[in-house]
Amino acid sequence: MGEAIRIEDDGAVRHVVLCRPDELNTITLGFRDELDAALDAADRGPGVKVVLLRAEGKAFCAGFGLDWSTVSQAAADGEGRVWDSVADVQMIGRFGHTFAKLHSISKPTIAAVQGWCIAGGTDMVLNADLIVAGESARFGYPPARVWGVPEAPWVWVARLGLERAKRYLFTGDELTGTEAAAAGMILECIPDDGLQGHARALAQRMALLPLNQLQMMKWALNDVARHQYQPDTSRLLGFIFDGVARHTQEGVDFVARAQEIGWRDAVRERDRPFGDYGERPR
Repeated sequence: MGEAIRIEDDGAVRHVVLCRPDELNTITLGFRDELDAALDAADRGPGVKVVLLRAEGKAFCAGFGLDWSTVSQAAADGEGRVWDSVADVQMIGRFGHTFAKLHSISKPTIAAVQGWCIAGGTDMVLNADLIVAGESARFGYPPARVWGVPEAPWVWVARLGLERAKRYLFTGDELTGTEAAAAGMILECIPDDGLQGHARALAQRMALLPLNQLQMMKWALNDVARHQYQPDTSRLLGFIFDGVARHTQEGVDFVARAQEIGWRDAVRERDRPFGDYGERPR
């Protein structure tokens, strides 16, 4: 049991549950460390065949906690030292390498997504082997508009194809669960009230296979991705450019604005011209 992650076992399926619904399961340092430990433990566990990542509440993951991350950058930039790009890569890389374990551990991973899964939430979930979503799901990377670059650009191309990946990262626009399924970003979209049962049933069906069969299949398929998309190189570029994006003039101005009016209002100002995410007409 942790503050951000809860572990449950259902036969050979290990449930990794994001359990901070009141905070929209936003990403924090503790979240990262608990997820990292949970995925390592699942990979080592001899009785675990499949990992099911799911979340409590109305949002799967609303991204990095901008309350602490904007304050952290403002404090670091105010220390009088120039930005250290290598230290930044090492810092953000700890998050990226944790999220990548959904792809790289030897056992299949499934994510069941409801509500918001945006920004850093996509950095995490798009690494899962399979994604199923409810009709309430919303995917997108709004920091593409200012203050961010995806930590693993390759997963966007692998799932959407080059042109569609560009279409959504050149605008930061959102995709509904239905749109994400139609575009190939996720496996399927189903009614919200059936999401958890459907994801559990799929995980249990996969767990009928011997563990070694599942592991060999994943290793063989991931090798294709390694040659076609070069995940390690893509992640490194993502880490570097994410840091650069946070330290452009526009990125620094965004942090200053967040300190002035609060990060929620700064995000609203960013998204208002697009009329989506929190600025969508109700």
